[in-house]
Amino acid sequence: MDPIILAIVIVTVIGLIGAVILVAASIFMYVPVDERVEKITAVLAGANCGACGCAGCADYAKSIVEEGNAVNKCTPGGAACAAKIAEIMGVEAGASVPMKAVVMCSGTCNQTSKRYEFQGLQSCQAVKGFYGGDGMCKYGCLGYGDCTRPCAFDAIHIVDGIAKVDYAKCVGCGACAAACPNAVISIIPEHKRKPVVQCLNKDKGADTRKACTAGCIGCMKCTKVCHFDAITVENNLAHIDQDKCKGCQLCVKECPVGIIHVPANS
Repeated sequence: MDPIILAIVIVTVIGLIGAVILVAASIFMYVPVDERVEKITAVLAGANCGACGCAGCADYAKSIVEEGNAVNKCTPGGAACAAKIAEIMGVEAGASVPMKAVVMCSGTCNQTSKRYEFQGLQSCQAVKGFYGGDGMCKYGCLGYGDCTRPCAFDAIHIVDGIAKVDYAKCVGCGACAAACPNAVISIIPEHKRKPVVQCLNKDKGADTRKACTAGCIGCMKCTKVCHFDAITVENNLAHIDQDKCKGCQLCVKECPVGIIHVPANS
């Protein structure tokens, strides 16, 4: 037989044998997949942000079907997504509270300054490795944009030296908060009236003023005007209990350094 023809025959036979093996393997090794997993995956936001606590949307869908995970954990999808998943699963959706990222720092370029000029990798994580950062305030936003890179919704940018959230785009997935080495980003329930203290400086008032003119000085004026016992000062820093706060905003007007804001309006 012609060597070329023989080679073709051998390759063809090997290919056929391989095809038979693959078909047999697909039959004997087939793992049934609940069609609800695919349906749920299709209605999820598709951001694979991890806010639900799973590795991605597909894993979350699988955990709902196979492990009974809650149907309202898709933060980007919100209540509408939870309702669709609940319909597929035949359960109640439950409450789905919209979340937003809030930068707990007000130290823009006009309010604070740098201790030194950093020439290394332009990264918050990198600059933090040098004496805790290059800013005068060791608690504040480092301003190199590590939080902007994992955001799948283009909802956070560096503006005037600090991170600023676009609340119209933010879905509260938490990717920016996880990336911040100084932990200045919090994920809180969305509201239109309740204020937060956008500062994390725990130094004494005089030291805080030296580092940043937009830092909490622990003066307690905000606590005195609050009629709902919603504000406390601990370690020279004011904190607002969102459960107790009624959104009167008297503290916003009273704060002498202007670092208490309503996030949706800031």
